[in-house]
Amino acid sequence: MFARSCNASASFETNGGELLKLPRMLTSIQKAPHDDRSSEQLQVTMMRAELAAQIDRLTGGVDGLYQTAVPRFLLARVSHMQHPAHVVHEPAFCVLAQGSKRVLLADEVYVYDSGQYLVVAQNLPVSGQVIDASPDAPYLGLKLSFDVKDIAAAALEFRFGNAAPARVSPRGIYTGELSTAVLDPVLRLVKLLASPEDVPALAPLVIREILYRLLRSPDGWRLAQMAMVDSHSQRITQAISVLSRRFQEPLRIEVLAEEVHMSVSSLHHHFKAVTAMSPLQFQKQLRLQEARRIMIGENVDAATAGHRVGYESQSQFNREYSRFFGSPPARDVKRLRELQLGRVSS
Repeated sequence: MFARSCNASASFETNGGELLKLPRMLTSIQKAPHDDRSSEQLQVTMMRAELAAQIDRLTGGVDGLYQTAVPRFLLARVSHMQHPAHVVHEPAFCVLAQGSKRVLLADEVYVYDSGQYLVVAQNLPVSGQVIDASPDAPYLGLKLSFDVKDIAAAALEFRFGNAAPARVSPRGIYTGELSTAVLDPVLRLVKLLASPEDVPALAPLVIREILYRLLRSPDGWRLAQMAMVDSHSQRITQAISVLSRRFQEPLRIEVLAEEVHMSVSSLHHHFKAVTAMSPLQFQKQLRLQEARRIMIGENVDAATAGHRVGYESQSQFNREYSRFFGSPPARDVKRLRELQLGRVSS
C-alpha cells in the first residue's frame, strides 16, 4: 500500500469543494535504507583509513610481522608482492586496512582486501600470498588468533550454539563484509596498544566483543557450529587435532573414525566439507610443510627430513614434495634461503 501511495500525489476534497493535493510524504522514508547504507559505507571507509594510519604508525613504516602487547595479536606491513607462503593456519580473524591477499585451501582460492575480513575457523594447511602492495600503498593488516575453545566458549555463553542451523559441516574458512560493528572493537583493540598498562584489563573484553560480533554476522553460524556438542564440525575439529599431533604415523582411517565417534564414510564426507580435502591429503600437506620447515630451520637433507615426517620412500617424498611446492627439495630450500638473505631480485 505504501508503494502505491508514493507513485501518485493523493487528492482530497476540502470543505470549499477544492481539491487539495498532498505532497509525497513517503519519499524520504523510501530513501532511508539507501541513505543508511551510504552512511555505513562512508563510516567504514573512514574507519579503515584510521586503522591503516594506526598500523603504519605502530609498525614504524618498516616491513615485517609484529607481535603486540596483546597475546596472539599480530600486525603486518608489506611494501611489495610476495611469493606464496605455506603454513598451517590456526583459527584466526584477519583484517586488511590496505592491500589485498590471496589464500589457497586445496584447490579453492579466497581473495580478500580492505572491504572484507577473513575467518579461519579450524587449523588448516593453506598458502597465502600478498598480491597488492607497494612502497606508496603498503599492505597493512592484522591477525587475531583464537583458540578453538575460545570460540566454543563464546558461542555457548552468548547462546549462539543453540541457534546454529543443522547443516552440513561448513568450510573451515570464509570471508565476510567489514561493517562498523566489526571495525569498532578492532580499532579500539589497536588503539589500546598505545596504553600497554591497560592491555591486561581491557584487551580480553574487547576480544570477547569481536568474537560476539563475528558470531552475530551472517556467517556466524559457521563458528557457532563448533560449539554444538557432538556436532559434525566439533568431531572434525577433534580429527584435525589428532592428525596434527600424529601426522608422522601411518594413517589408519578406521582408527581415526573410531576415535572421533564417526563412521568411515561420515568422517570422509564431513572432513572434506570442512577442509576441502580428504584426511590423507590433509596429512600429506602437514608432512610436507613440516619437512620444509625442518630442512630450512635445522639444515638437514631431504632424506632425513622425509624420514622424520613419516615417509618410508625417499623417491615418494621427492615426488610429492616437487608436486606440492613446485620444485625438488634441494632446489626449493636453496631458493628460500636466498630469499631470506635478500639475494633474489624482484
